[in-house]
Amino acid sequence: MERTRIARVDDVKLVRRGDQVEGTLHLTPHHLIFCHTPPPTVDEPNGHSSHKNKPRELWITYPIIQTCTLRLAHPASHHPSSIRLRCRDFSFVCFCFSDEKKARDVYDSIKAWTCKLGKVDKLYAFTYQPQAPEKEINGWDLYDARREWKRQGISEKDSDKGWRISKINTDYAFSPTYPALLAVPSAISDNTLNYAGRYRSRVRLPVLTYLHPVNNCSITRSSQPLVGVRGNRSIQDEKLLLAIFSTSHSNQPPPNPSSRPRSRQSPQSSSSGSPTQDVPPNVPDPETLEDQMISRTASDEGPRVYGAQQHNLIVDARPTVNALAMQAVGLGSENMDNYRFATKAYLGIDNIHVMRDSLNKIIETLKESDVTPMPPNREALAKSGWLKHIAGILDGASLIARQVALQHSHVLIHCSDGWDRTSQLSALSQLCLDPYYRTLEGFIVLVEKDWLSFGHMFNHRSGFLSSEKWFSIENERVGGSDSHHQRAGLSNSGSGAGHALENAFLSAKGFFNKDNSSRESFVDSDGELQPYDQSPSSNTNRKSSTSNSTASKIGKNGAASDKTTPTTKVKETSPVFHQFLDATYQLLHQNPTRFEFNERFLRRLLYHLYSCQYGTFLYNNERERMEAGVQHKTRSVWDYFLGRKEQFLNPQYEEKIDDNVRGKERLVLPKGEEVRWWSELFGREDRELNGVPTVNAIRSDRNGDSQNVEEAKGIPVSVLTGVETAEQAVGAVPPVKGTAGGESRNGKGSIGSQLAGGMKGLGLGGGRDRNIRGKSPSRLDREMEVEMQ
Repeated sequence: MERTRIARVDDVKLVRRGDQVEGTLHLTPHHLIFCHTPPPTVDEPNGHSSHKNKPRELWITYPIIQTCTLRLAHPASHHPSSIRLRCRDFSFVCFCFSDEKKARDVYDSIKAWTCKLGKVDKLYAFTYQPQAPEKEINGWDLYDARREWKRQGISEKDSDKGWRISKINTDYAFSPTYPALLAVPSAISDNTLNYAGRYRSRVRLPVLTYLHPVNNCSITRSSQPLVGVRGNRSIQDEKLLLAIFSTSHSNQPPPNPSSRPRSRQSPQSSSSGSPTQDVPPNVPDPETLEDQMISRTASDEGPRVYGAQQHNLIVDARPTVNALAMQAVGLGSENMDNYRFATKAYLGIDNIHVMRDSLNKIIETLKESDVTPMPPNREALAKSGWLKHIAGILDGASLIARQVALQHSHVLIHCSDGWDRTSQLSALSQLCLDPYYRTLEGFIVLVEKDWLSFGHMFNHRSGFLSSEKWFSIENERVGGSDSHHQRAGLSNSGSGAGHALENAFLSAKGFFNKDNSSRESFVDSDGELQPYDQSPSSNTNRKSSTSNSTASKIGKNGAASDKTTPTTKVKETSPVFHQFLDATYQLLHQNPTRFEFNERFLRRLLYHLYSCQYGTFLYNNERERMEAGVQHKTRSVWDYFLGRKEQFLNPQYEEKIDDNVRGKERLVLPKGEEVRWWSELFGREDRELNGVPTVNAIRSDRNGDSQNVEEAKGIPVSVLTGVETAEQAVGAVPPVKGTAGGESRNGKGSIGSQLAGGMKGLGLGGGRDRNIRGKSPSRLDREMEVEMQ
């Protein structure tokens, strides 16, 4: 209790949605607890009270507090001192105190228990003791990698499907942020994996996450390649990806990458004209448009080999301008001249900084929810761009699911480090493809596999240890121009588009400085990178260095010892997992009979992401959780849900799957035009948020203040911004190093024309890399800043 300046305060008023109740505020090491007793119920006929109501309690766990503002009483005002809390579960409360000193003591105590813990193992999860009914449940046993691979038809003894389970990472020395067991093609040896891993950021090489049970087509995931300004390539990485794309025909020898001859003419010089000239004027829907774009890039020249007619896909989830900027720090995207057996698609999904800004605009719109019952401003909500981001993520997942299920193709997904947008797209596409993941057990397995085992920066993105920047005393601000929200990272203002490339080159300078281990040398980096020329020269060296590092972190009791004090960096926080749950809610709402779990399950899961009551989401990857001993020292969040399973089941769920009956098919695809506000999550009635058609919010442009002409005409928005092969490129794609005069293979010479031209010629009104000139400098700056997520 050394952090608690005051443990109890009487006569405190709680204000929520304009209603006030008086009670007692208790401060414990892990919770704020407000207790009050509602007034007795009055018997209307005689006017006497019939019975007393039971005391009620409001529990607020400290990590769920997003911002805390102390407003001191002003001599000229009649308002008392108050503390306003904005929580990550979108609850907003205000505590009013008659004594200013007590208000200060409460504020200081909340701040100490929230952002001065210093270590993750000081969070509530490490002291929580469960009660019935979850006491007898062990949620840690729900996911077993071998059991899940066996369900998909892959085992250590059977390689008939072209896959095997590699143990190269069992000690996490090969790739510290990857799971211990990796499913890879049977034709690829661990020695090839060892070399191929050096070509991918953080050694997150392409490995299997899902195998379709009907056509044996796969979804694999990885991080970005280390292409850099020198145009690096890796024969082993190319061999690995070729083997992945050949697994569904394992009885055939892998095709020779050179079996598809390179076109002698650029698309612009061919007799048939530019490939963007004959797109139908009336595009029926984004799905048709995307499928047409991908199929257009398949060359009809040369022999027909397996893979060419499949349109096997590499999905780069980033905007093309971001992928281009990453080359300045030794990273980038695949040069398709080296991957002739595949097609690459850019999705244009924004980075963590844009998503954080979008959510903060929603919070700004809802921020007065503690003191007023007024409904939110729908126009301001629309300008947040949140629904458009959710629709874009769903569109990308739909593209991947269609490629696997309908086009019988393999898909590799990556963004930058392969743990943010990659996890979103991978998990959502599997939700669309596999009915098992739409059950309660299956969804738990999906989260464990694609978010926890494959790694996601939960500590960084969720900000469990909070930040002093999220605390403020209102009348102690210095200067009148800097608001608390600007200091707290609740809004970002760039310094102009001219700084974007400058930031990239400054980051490159820090990247190639071998003595610099500070994250701050990277512009909004989410972590340190291993430069390409500093990769370990051998697997032995890598294992040795990692093992020594791991050993130094593990104490005598097997727990990881922290030599540094972890803190939350505001610019590394982002609602990535929140967006995944929101997108899942959209699928559930659009297909109410196809999911075993209900909306409340998703809402409570988001709450417990931030509550830190359970150890499931603590730390960033499988290795860190093992070193911290979370399975032995904390409880699993799945204990909570399985102990109350009946509360989270969907009564409309229909288990039967029949591809011959409409509405019961295995495949479920999202409808982007039906994306809506998750009103229950935001604590609002549905009519308050969804009272007007949400398609307007989805179709508002990136600045949120106008509609594009194409969108106003009703042409659907697509998240797909460009498609590229070794022969041609359609839409906005980065130029390829090595072509004459720096030109890209589709003949457009300048980078500016590549990015600004975008999808206009294809009729893609929603092309996200076009209209660069119309964007504000700060917006463009944030889109081009170096991203490591």
